[in-house]
Amino acid sequence: MVGQIQDRRQRPQIKTPHVFGAVLIMALCRLGSLNALEQAHKNSFWRKWLGGPMGSADTQGRVFSTIDCEKIRERIGHVYSRQKRNKALGGGPQGFNFLVLDGHEQSCSYLRECEGCCVREVGKDEEKKQQSYHRYVAAMLVCGQRKFLVDVELQQPGEDEVACATRLLERVLHKYPRAFDVVIGDGLYARGNFFNFILSHGKQVIAVLKDERRDLLKDAMGVFKTLKPTVKMDGKISRQLWDVEDFQSWDGFGSAVRVVRSVETEQVCRQKTGKIETQVSQWIWATTLSKSLATTETIVALGHGRWAIENEGFNELVNLWNADHLYKHDPNAIEAFLLVQILACNLFHSFFELNLKPAVRLRYTMKYIAELLKSALDVTSTEFEMMQRGP
Repeated sequence: MVGQIQDRRQRPQIKTPHVFGAVLIMALCRLGSLNALEQAHKNSFWRKWLGGPMGSADTQGRVFSTIDCEKIRERIGHVYSRQKRNKALGGGPQGFNFLVLDGHEQSCSYLRECEGCCVREVGKDEEKKQQSYHRYVAAMLVCGQRKFLVDVELQQPGEDEVACATRLLERVLHKYPRAFDVVIGDGLYARGNFFNFILSHGKQVIAVLKDERRDLLKDAMGVFKTLKPTVKMDGKISRQLWDVEDFQSWDGFGSAVRVVRSVETEQVCRQKTGKIETQVSQWIWATTLSKSLATTETIVALGHGRWAIENEGFNELVNLWNADHLYKHDPNAIEAFLLVQILACNLFHSFFELNLKPAVRLRYTMKYIAELLKSALDVTSTEFEMMQRGP
């Protein structure tokens, strides 16, 4: 018994910074799971990087269940402030930097559930099953060609995406008050209360308008039929543009709103048949930006810029950074791991786009550079033997 107590006292103490540093490296190397990280614990790199033990997979999950997420957000803000100070963040269309909001479902299950899970019924009649799922709203800052993920907020049980996004925006507006001029969202955000909230904080807003039941959309389409469109060419895309201000038919929004419509025609070569087909798409946006502040082309460019959060945001986070993996099924841990993956993604893009020379970026892909980082954690037999002998 005395020997067991002495062994426990001799065990190295696992500290939160050690766990956080290990998980950050796990995210940067895209290992994908805590178990994969634990398999690399014999590498001598950890002794230099952490200055102490990184802990087992269970220990890392337990620590992240209690970790302060605001501390991780401070590190993300520090990376942003350094890039802003070094003038690494450019300007978008007509000088506008904009913030994109969108929701993403991270996971769903019929068997596992925690206190932070949202619940829904799936199926019909007697086949209905209760499904638990986690969903979050992300905010991405778009500054010209640079994209920067600033924050995420978990959607709480019983609330919709817009309510979650509003809570996220309150924090982002406080931490990044001068980082962006316009907030952009999809059709869910075309609500009077959301527009009023953005205007009350001195920002402008653009949202997709696509609900046929809206009086605003019906009035705008009626006016567009009486107007001749402006035709613009953007590369291979031909756009017919309509732009009308001072619509007052939006219930719940006390100010006039501007509506922009773009009918886009493009020649597309189908990969399967090799035939050229004509593809026509229509986009309609409602915005608080007046014509004196932003041209029609600027509104179209900003509206299409919303896809950055899908392509460079969720698509990359899920497929390259394993963001849909539940490392620990706990609300605080889920949020903390997401923030660490966002921090890793921002750091990696900053390194690739700002530190590497153009010739290197042309020769090697980001995936190849990530594999190089991952290969640094591979333990050779010589290293293993040296560790067995001790320092």
